[in-house]
Amino acid sequence: MSDLGDFTDFDGSDDGEGDDATGAAAAEGDAGTDGDGSASDSATVDTFGADEADDDFAAMDVTPAGEDRGVGVVSATEGLRISEDGEETELRAYVTVKNRSDVRIGKYLLIPYQDDERLFCRITALEYAQEFRADDATEIHARRAMRRSDIDEQDFKFVATLDPLAVLYSEGDELKRRMTDRVPKPETVVREATNKSEIKTGLKIPEDGVFLGHLSVGGEKVETAAEPPHIDYRLKDDYEDGDPLVFRHTLVAGGTGSGKTHSAKNVLRQYLADERTYPVEDGSRDVSPGLVMFDPQDEYAQMHDDNPDLDSDFARRLEREGIAYGGVDDTIAFVPKVQGATYATGDHRAEQVEFTIPFSMVQDNPWLIAGANLNGNQYNALQLLLDRFSRDYGSEGTYQQFKTFLDDPALREELDETGRVHEATFNAVKRRALGFDGIFDQDARPITERVHEFVRAGGISVVPTYHINNSRTTVTVVLALAALIVDQKLSNDPEYERIKNTPLVLGLDEAHNFLSEVDSVQGEQIIGKFTEAAKQGRKERLGLFLITQDPQDIADPVFKQINSTVVLNLGDDDAISAVNIPANLEQKVPYMEKGQKVVYSPDNSEPVELIGLSKCLTNHE
Repeated sequence: MSDLGDFTDFDGSDDGEGDDATGAAAAEGDAGTDGDGSASDSATVDTFGADEADDDFAAMDVTPAGEDRGVGVVSATEGLRISEDGEETELRAYVTVKNRSDVRIGKYLLIPYQDDERLFCRITALEYAQEFRADDATEIHARRAMRRSDIDEQDFKFVATLDPLAVLYSEGDELKRRMTDRVPKPETVVREATNKSEIKTGLKIPEDGVFLGHLSVGGEKVETAAEPPHIDYRLKDDYEDGDPLVFRHTLVAGGTGSGKTHSAKNVLRQYLADERTYPVEDGSRDVSPGLVMFDPQDEYAQMHDDNPDLDSDFARRLEREGIAYGGVDDTIAFVPKVQGATYATGDHRAEQVEFTIPFSMVQDNPWLIAGANLNGNQYNALQLLLDRFSRDYGSEGTYQQFKTFLDDPALREELDETGRVHEATFNAVKRRALGFDGIFDQDARPITERVHEFVRAGGISVVPTYHINNSRTTVTVVLALAALIVDQKLSNDPEYERIKNTPLVLGLDEAHNFLSEVDSVQGEQIIGKFTEAAKQGRKERLGLFLITQDPQDIADPVFKQINSTVVLNLGDDDAISAVNIPANLEQKVPYMEKGQKVVYSPDNSEPVELIGLSKCLTNHE
């Protein structure tokens, strides 16, 4: 079989003298004469056309009626429906050729109604559909397309599927939103949302609050006609519309190299802005919040210092947007004194204060010295022994004295004979309570004597643990201090009024190491304590700020109390599933670049994609 090619070389001429040429000549003759040889009417017409063949068609000035507006129009070709059931909603827009290259999934669009109301939408899908009945999957079509230098889109329809988010309407001078309850008319012009107020209202983003980043779509910042042109995303931070979200807890999740610490520092810096205050419980005064940050990588004490890379131009941009920046002078590194560990760093200029954990703190928190899993009977036995020890030695009893106390065979025999603690249970508790010599009662002032320094309105107290090599020691120190804060916040008769009356943000980096759900009594005690703290946070002015690369390991009772989730790049499927963000954003997480993030805060706004600041607001090395 011969190859017919794609006919692209056919020029309408025939070099042969065969039947086709003869037929063409005959046809020409027939067209020019009648049967008797006289000229026909058609010949006359052809002759007239020939006389004018060299003349061009007359040019006419044509002015289009109006001009193109928007990116396209609402299409009803496949139905047009707004439904309470989102899956039954049918809303599409035809996108004109010149706009197709600029349209992206996730972009925000507006569809006006006949009155002043507008339907605020987000693009969820883009597709090409056939304009005419044709088959472009053929050899001829393919080879023609391969030889072209451009792509002809006009034979295809470009259709955007839209997700209606809200109806925008004006009430006086105020722009408001409500649920989607109206269907737009077919062929209504669809335009890109470029007004900052419309976008913020459509997404329910507060005008004021704690800055998290700039709104983006597909890794590009959303541009508006305002100055500055980008849309700042903020977390609600006043009591007019409910409790500030800082006291309803925040989780920052991101893998290594995702910019997790950079982002966390920038958010925490906003909570320490000079103008940010919260009323104490009795409402008698407003107080700046304090930050207590547990730092396993020795990075957060750097918040004391300015970022040397933050130039004046960048600073002016921050000031225009009302973003707090610069080091916090009132930053102190509270260094736990631990046997065999020395803290030495040149990464920050913050003041360093040593402290120790007094053994007296164990009385109210027996799980601090439960070195391994304890069952219910063993945990009750430990509590009984601590009560007996406190009665014999008083509140000043040390850990070394407690070890001596446990070595008394007469005590073991007495408790066994009276049936209060079985001998085997006593021995099991003793084994698990050993090994804490280097933690308690070291050569430094107890933290209980430094509470007024440790908790300060408007100040940062960083507890570095990078210098501690033993993981059990690290966990014990962090949980002892966290328990001190939580217990005092929840107490109706607190021993330390400073903790009770100071709004606090409790930051916990690598939170999965401390709040994982384990099958043990002490694990239940820890999770129970932090769950209660999370539940009462809004009332007690206590906000948890958890940072982790393994969100799936955070205990579910604690995780359920988190209201604002900030997700940076995560590569682990289990971690991505655990953060529980909408599916359309979940699929973006593995592909996000450093600084890109997804924010899911149902009580603040619609789920959105953000880009953080390119520079850290404090020092970050």
